[in-house]
Amino acid sequence: MDDLVERFLKKDRRALARIISRVENETPEGREYLRLLFPHSGKTHIIGITGGAGSGKSTLTGALAAAYRKREKTVGIVAVDPSSPFTKGAILGDRIRMQDLALDPGVYVRSMAGRGALGGLAPTIADVVAVMDAFGFDVVMIETIGAGQDEVEIAGTAMTTILVNNPGTGDDIQALKAGIIEIADILVVNKADHPGADILVSQLQALLALSPAGSRRPPILKTTATKGDGLDELLDAVAEHYAYLQSSGLLSKHREEDARHQVLSIARQILLERIRQATPEEALQALVERIAARELDPHTAAEELAGNVLA
Repeated sequence: MDDLVERFLKKDRRALARIISRVENETPEGREYLRLLFPHSGKTHIIGITGGAGSGKSTLTGALAAAYRKREKTVGIVAVDPSSPFTKGAILGDRIRMQDLALDPGVYVRSMAGRGALGGLAPTIADVVAVMDAFGFDVVMIETIGAGQDEVEIAGTAMTTILVNNPGTGDDIQALKAGIIEIADILVVNKADHPGADILVSQLQALLALSPAGSRRPPILKTTATKGDGLDELLDAVAEHYAYLQSSGLLSKHREEDARHQVLSIARQILLERIRQATPEEALQALVERIAARELDPHTAAEELAGNVLA
């Protein structure tokens, strides 16, 4: 283990890949690696890229990585792909779409299966990002699944969240609904060379005009990722937002809120696993049957299960 950590700290990409695999699979070895490496994290700018399916998130993510490399920044990419609801497997197509970046030693792309988790992220995303952070990438970009308006978990993990919209597919209407737009630090209208891009920008501007006085309004930028248009302006906006977080003290607050969320989330998982281990299948089935027969409500049953562990 010490040898692998030593290689990791010397920027060995094979060591990075092996450690991420163990962390992602939630093995005891992976947890130990995370414990050893976590003190080396906390220096990377974590950027979330989210939006509806078909908005061009993967293309934009790849284009942004290339633009960052022109600025001599190292980039880690975590691309979350949707999973089968039955097998929990995934095609991991984002890695295929970004294969042009694979030969660049300054870029590392890791695809992760969503495994049915809500919010557009994978269950162990925060741990994998922490490992990439410890590796020393200047920027780590997280591309979410693209499930829709419930995809708000990214705001808790990323420091800067980019919401990608594109005109002419109904996404403009979706963007005007409450929910996902509220997490955006930067709004991007991608595929800006398509008809309707200016209309979408106007709609977003009208929506932001309703924001409370004095609140920060996210900038609205137009990009055409396939052509590289608007990327420099987007990188500048990301840098400006990061500087704003630092100067306002919001970066420290974000880290504290993220830490609180992670601790409670992990504790919830631990308790659930202990309940499962402490509850014989026959006892659980008996509770299930009583609930189905309306002899017992789910809350009382859950309290009984938790009480058996916490007593």
